[in-house]
This record gives sequence, C-alpha cells and structure tokens, in this order.
Amino acid sequence: MKFPGSVLVSLVLFLSETTAALCLSAAYRAAGDPMWHWLTLLCALLPCVLVQLSLVFIHRDVTRDRPLVLLLHLLQLGPLVRCVEAFYIYYHAGRIEDPYVSITKKWQVPKDGYSEEIEKEVGQAERKLRTHRSAFSRASVIQAFLGSAPQLTLQLYICIMRQEITAARSIFMLLSLLSIVYGALRCNILAIKIKYDDYEVRVKAAAYLCIFLWRSFEIATRVTVLVLFSSVLRIWIFLVVMANFFGFYFFPWILFWRSKSPFPENIEKEFSRVGTTIVLCLLTFLYAGINMFCWSAVQVELNDPDLISKSQNWYQMTMYYTLRFVENAFLLLMWYLYKTDIYMYVCTPLLFLRLLLSYCMAIFFMLVFYQFCHPCKKLFSSSITEALLSCFKFLFFMRKTPKSTVLRDEAAEKTPENTDEAQSSSKTVDSQKGNLHQSASSNA
Repeated sequence: MKFPGSVLVSLVLFLSETTAALCLSAAYRAAGDPMWHWLTLLCALLPCVLVQLSLVFIHRDVTRDRPLVLLLHLLQLGPLVRCVEAFYIYYHAGRIEDPYVSITKKWQVPKDGYSEEIEKEVGQAERKLRTHRSAFSRASVIQAFLGSAPQLTLQLYICIMRQEITAARSIFMLLSLLSIVYGALRCNILAIKIKYDDYEVRVKAAAYLCIFLWRSFEIATRVTVLVLFSSVLRIWIFLVVMANFFGFYFFPWILFWRSKSPFPENIEKEFSRVGTTIVLCLLTFLYAGINMFCWSAVQVELNDPDLISKSQNWYQMTMYYTLRFVENAFLLLMWYLYKTDIYMYVCTPLLFLRLLLSYCMAIFFMLVFYQFCHPCKKLFSSSITEALLSCFKFLFFMRKTPKSTVLRDEAAEKTPENTDEAQSSSKTVDSQKGNLHQSASSNA
C-alpha cells in the first residue's frame, strides 16, 4: 500500500495558503485598503467552500449517517479530518485481516513489444485510501485554478500598482504559484490514469520534474502577461478574460449539442436531472478556469459516460499552444505600446523577450515529457514530434492543387482573348472544345 503523500502535500498547501491569505487580508484591512481586503478574502474563501463540497460529494457523506463529519466540513475543517482518516487507514491496514478482498486486473505497459496481465488483490482499506487520494487530487485542482490562480494574479497586480513587493506578499505569491503548479501536475496524472485505466501506470521522478518545469514556466508567464496587460488597459482585460472563459466553458456544450447524444444520467443515481445539470455546469466551469491559465490535459466530453475523453488529441494541443502563444505576444505588444510611467525603471524590451522565451521553455519541457518521460509513451499511435509535424504541415503549407483546377486554368489560357474572333466561327470554337476534351481525357 502506497504512502498517502499526495494527501499530505495537498493538505499542507491548502492550510498554508489559506492561513497566509487570511493574514494578508487582515493586513490590508489594517492598512486601510478595503478593496484589496475583500478581494483577497473572497479569493481565499470561495475555493475553500468548493473544496468542502467536492470532498463531501466524492465520499458521498450526504447519503451516509455522519453528522459530525458534515459539521466539520461546514466549519471548513474537512481536509484536515480527511487527512487524519487517510493516515489512520494507512497505519492500521495490516493489523486486521480484511474480510472483503477484490481482484483487479491491469496490463503492464509493453516492454519490447510484450505486455503481461497482472492480478492484484485490493482490500477494503486500500479502496478507501484510493478514494481519499482521488478526492484530494480533485480538491487540489479546484483549489489551484479557482482560488490560487486568481489570488496570484490579484497579488501581482497589487505589487505592480504599489511598486513594492513586501515579504508577506512575496511568500504568499510563492505559495499560490506552488499550489497552481501542483494542481496542474495532478491534472496531468489524472489524465494519464483516466486514459490508460487498463494499464498499471508508474510515473517516474523524471516525469514529475518535466511536468513541474513545464507547468511552472507556463503558468508564471501567463499570469505575468495578464497582469501587465491589465495594468495599462484595465477595461480591455475584462473582454480578454470573458472571451477566454466563455469560449472554453461553452466548447464542451457545443460539441455535445453537435453530437446529438442523449443527456447523461449516470453520474449519480440519487441525482435528478437538475442536479446532474448543476454538476456538469460546475465541471465545465472548472475546465474553463484551468484552460484560462494552462493546458488542461483533460478534455471534457459530455457524451462520454466518464465525462472525459480518453483519446490523445495532438491537434487540439497544437492549436491551443499556437493560439496561446500568439495571444500572449499580442497582449505583451499592447502592454509595450501603452505602458505608463510606472515602468520607466524597467527594461521593457528585455522583459518582453524574457516572457516569450519563458513560454517557449514551457513548450520545450512539454515536448520532452511527451517524447521521453511519459509513462505510457509506448502506447501512443504516433509520437508527439510526428503529430506536430503533421499539424504544422496542415496549418502552414497549402495542399497540392487539384487536377480539375489545373485543367480549368489550361482551358482558360486556350480560350481566345478576342470575343469578335470567338463569334466569327462556331466551328473553330467547337474544334477547340473538342481538343480541350481530348486533352482532359488524356490527362485523366
């Protein structure tokens, strides 16, 4: 049984970031800044409520008789209680014989072209511990992109407007960045486990390092670009954010509407149609929040029973990073053109190039991960380099001209330029048409 390290990391990041947010909010209030106080408090409390709801939903506490646990969740102590419960299960797993044991079958990732099926006994304690890991992974994603990402953007904006970086604010921004990167890392691991559910997936340390560097460069660059643009064009940033958010929010619904699939009703047996709709709306809301800052790695597919697409779509990934790079470059260009006096001591061309280079570094580590460090790279139908080459050929190179177009061009060249000559003899025109027909048939 694996040590529940992910549960502990999620709890430490959640508690440390929430505590730092409350302290910083109180400092803003004491300094006489009510707007920064309430915004910091809102970005701290809203994800806390959503984290409690996700833990209660995954553990199905509403249908179970556990009033004390529900009360602790209402007091925002749910993650702490769940962590204690997970470690209690881990340390008492081998002391009592588990009467309920199931057998799971997983395939090994192919080695030298061969794959072997592995049977493993899974007891009740291990199943409960897996539920805790899954719940904390999803809670980390919610905390990262619905709480930490807006919080980091807000605090960096305050630093630029005030032209100062205090120790408390810098520590808080570092914790928020770590929380976002960890949430993005959990997104990658969840995507791998969902897409390759039939295989025994083991993620190595090199893969974790590549994902960490990839997500760190990507998220830090994206947040910095949004903050710089908002500092000079405050009204236009709302249009940029709304266009990004609603575009990603409605994208899964548009695909679902075009597929003409029936409405999904197997999410939870106790849920009505209204409850299922609310859950799907919250899922697409989280999906849009993730794609605002980085590639989600998990594609929502509402017509799938698991609500997650299990296919590896290289084209969507290529289009996302191409458009995101262009958008970041355009926002930086607008910032450079409309920069104010607060940037008079900053080398703006160098900062411009550094941010673009940072995003290129994120793409580089992403390619390294998918090409060399992905735990299931042997199961890919095509490598990431082959997929990127085909995508770029499709986007930047024109296809060959059809033969019918060539024939039409040849016929246009053979048509007489003088209309008077064309009307003088119908026999000449007929003979020309016959020659064109013969040439077309011979070319075909």
